[in-house]
Amino acid sequence: MKTLNDFNFKNKKALIRVDFNVPLNEKFEVTDATRIVSAKPTIIKILEDGGSCILMSHLGRPKGFQDEFSLKHIAAKVEDILGVEVKFVPDCIGADVEAAAASLEPGQVLLLENLRFYKEETAGDKAFAEKLSKLGDIYVNDAFGTAHRAHASTTIVAQFFEGKKCFGKLLAQEIESIQKVMETGEKPVLAVLGGAKVSSKITIIENILDKVDHLIIGGGMSFTFVKAQGGKIGNSICEDDKMDLALDILKQAKEKNVQIHIPVDVVAADDFSNDANTQIVDINAIPDGWEGVDAGPKSIKLFHDVVMKSKTILWNGPLGVFEMESFANGTIELGNSIAESTKNGAFSLVGGGDSVAAVKQFGFEHKVSYVSTGGGAMLESLEGKTLPGIAAILE
Repeated sequence: MKTLNDFNFKNKKALIRVDFNVPLNEKFEVTDATRIVSAKPTIIKILEDGGSCILMSHLGRPKGFQDEFSLKHIAAKVEDILGVEVKFVPDCIGADVEAAAASLEPGQVLLLENLRFYKEETAGDKAFAEKLSKLGDIYVNDAFGTAHRAHASTTIVAQFFEGKKCFGKLLAQEIESIQKVMETGEKPVLAVLGGAKVSSKITIIENILDKVDHLIIGGGMSFTFVKAQGGKIGNSICEDDKMDLALDILKQAKEKNVQIHIPVDVVAADDFSNDANTQIVDINAIPDGWEGVDAGPKSIKLFHDVVMKSKTILWNGPLGVFEMESFANGTIELGNSIAESTKNGAFSLVGGGDSVAAVKQFGFEHKVSYVSTGGGAMLESLEGKTLPGIAAILE
């Protein structure tokens, strides 16, 4: 696996695919700069070597050239975070861009315009990728968030950099973190899967059953398992057409000697609102007209004990409707348990949209080992798929 450490960038121009797809407010100000901050170590290493950086990214899903999706809006923020001047060019291919790249001095940074202003980017167009390739000497992919897409800048462009391509620090860290969970992690290995639907996690569950010792199934998806085993779940969310699959997963887990842990009690509400009446009930005896919205105290204790004896932990998905303050306790307590286990030496990886949002919201970001920057890419990695953006560097 070639990384930045395999190259000296002195007097070289690095063409770096970063993921600067950051949220902006109505004044076009960046409201969460995590992805820019995450790319900084790669950029600084290249500049310190005596190289220059050409940064390419997409922003949003524009239909052609749309000013609101221009990367000019984030150039000042990128400059602020990097602490070096960032030049901006209002295109990503063509003679003007090539001239701007060619005139870059060591230590300088050039930010290109939104790649997705060209439909050729998402189409994985080879001619477009070749035009991009003319801008740099070495190709660096540091965009894990788009590594599962075979786009021109994430995958196809690598063909033009035989022997001169590598992973950036962020992407290398993402790969290593997933490998720790899936292959090299110290046992016992625990996966915590939450969220609303079993259907969105089926392939992950099937892939990780061979890799883990414990599997906590929480959140809305747990009710499909409970109902499949004859429990009464009231008005709780359930995928009736996935009940046979749930039973099959339980059977497979038993055969593979994986211990599955499902909540034993829940906070039930009589309405899907923060002000609903609530009661704590056994998960298989939820009254009609009530629905499970969070893990109950016995479940929280049960999960804490499992987390504390695990040495490698993957967390993907919340344990309740954490967006509502009244139903966030289970997710917060799970975060506390994982933070404590991490402090005691466990390796913990958090990935997937909702769990990352919860970790940031409740202040666990620096209390776990690693928070993944890629939602879809992370999930596809856990499903056992080889991501095209990663394969393109390895080839």
